[in-house]
Amino acid sequence: MIATFGKPGLPIDVPCDPGDDVEQNELECFLVLAEELHFGRTATRLHLSRARVSQLTQKLERRVGAPLFTRTSRRVTLTSLGSRLHDDLEPHYRGIKNALDRAVASARGIEGVLHVGFSTPLAGEMVMKTIEKLRITHPELAVEVCEVPLSDPYGMLRKGDFDLQLTDFPVREDDLTRGPTLLTEDRVLAVAAGHPLAERDTVTLEDLARVPLLTIAGDIPEYWLEHQLPTRTPSGRPIARGSSVTNFQEALTLVAGGKGALLSGAHVALYHGRPGISYVPVEGDKPLGYGLMWRSDGGNRAMELFGRVAGEVARDMAPADPRRAIHS
Repeated sequence: MIATFGKPGLPIDVPCDPGDDVEQNELECFLVLAEELHFGRTATRLHLSRARVSQLTQKLERRVGAPLFTRTSRRVTLTSLGSRLHDDLEPHYRGIKNALDRAVASARGIEGVLHVGFSTPLAGEMVMKTIEKLRITHPELAVEVCEVPLSDPYGMLRKGDFDLQLTDFPVREDDLTRGPTLLTEDRVLAVAAGHPLAERDTVTLEDLARVPLLTIAGDIPEYWLEHQLPTRTPSGRPIARGSSVTNFQEALTLVAGGKGALLSGAHVALYHGRPGISYVPVEGDKPLGYGLMWRSDGGNRAMELFGRVAGEVARDMAPADPRRAIHS
C-alpha cells in the first residue's frame, strides 16, 4: 500500500478533491524535479521512467489546478506557484522522512556510541562529513573519533578501541575484514625544496632510486610497507631506505632537512603545505585506496549505517583537482 499525505492526517497545504489524498510518490517526484529541473535526472534518481515522472507531475498539477513547471525543449523551470509550493512543502516532507528514519533506526537498535578511527587527514575529513550527515538523520547515534597511530595501524582496532576504522589499503589481516574501496587518490613524492627532483613537474617510480625513502618504525605489516614504501623500482633498481619515523610530523621535518623523501597521498600537499618541502606528483603509479575495516568477529547495524552513509559522502567528495582524492 502506498503511504498518503494530506487529509485526514498530516498538515500539508495541498488542495485536493474530497476522498482523493495526495500520494507520497507525487510529492517526492515534485521535490526531486524541483531540485534537478531535468526529467531524465529525476527519473534516474527515483528509479522511474521519464514517462512516469511526467505522469506524476501532471497528476499533481491537476490537483493544484495550475502548472507547477514551465517546460520547453531546452529547459525546465519552476513557475512562481511551483516555487512557493516547493518552499512550503520541502521542510515538512524532510521532517516526516527524518522522523521515519529515526523510528526505523531505533527499532533496529541503531543507537549508543560508535567509535571510529581514521588513518590520514583525508580519512578524517571523510569521517567528520559522515558524522555531520548522521547527526541530522540519526541523532540518537553518537560517534567518537580518534586518529590511528602511524606506527601501529591495526593495534587499537584489535584491542576494541574502535568499532570501525577508515584507513588506507591494502589490508590483508586474517582477523580484520575490509569493506569496498570508497576513495582513491594519486600519490606524491615529498622532497626537500632544494632536491633536483623538486624541480620536476612529475616523477616516476624509477626516479625513487635517486633518493632514500623514509620508512616507518613500529608494528607494520611487511606487505603494507612494500606497497607504501617500495624497496625496488619497477625495473628492479634498489631504493635506499632512509631514517625510520613514528609519526607524520617527524617525517616532514626530516624531509625538509634533506634527510630523505616520503611517498604519500596527494592530499598531504593540501593539509601539510610547509616551507622547505615540495610535493611532486608520481606519474604511472597505482592510486591509493581508502575504505572501512572492522574486526571479523564484530559488526552491527550502527556500523552498517555508518558504512552506507560514508559511501554517500565519498560520492560527494569528488574534487575538481584530479590529483586529490576521487570517488572510486
